Amino acid sequence: MCELMTIAAALFFAALAASRRRAGRPARALGTTALVFTGAALMWSVDCVHSLLEGEGLFDLSADDALLGALVLAAGLALFAILRLREGLAEA
Repeated sequence: MCELMTIAAALFFAALAASRRRAGRPARALGTTALVFTGAALMWSVDCVHSLLEGEGLFDLSADDALLGALVLAAGLALFAILRLREGLAEA
């Protein structure tokens, strides 16, 4: 579950960053957050493949894994808030 959550978050932040860049308003906080979620998704992809090779299921859809995914999303959103706040202070 955490794999799917981080992939969705990476795609969401990457799409937001790309749309802001196309509009001529760069947003480094969005890009950095997208990279963080992409790194987490890659890490869990390796873990999912390893689990599959050991005979387990590809995705862990347990409640504990969903809670871990929610915690990772919360940490990523907190990072985004800090980066965005820092960007705002630098512009002022």
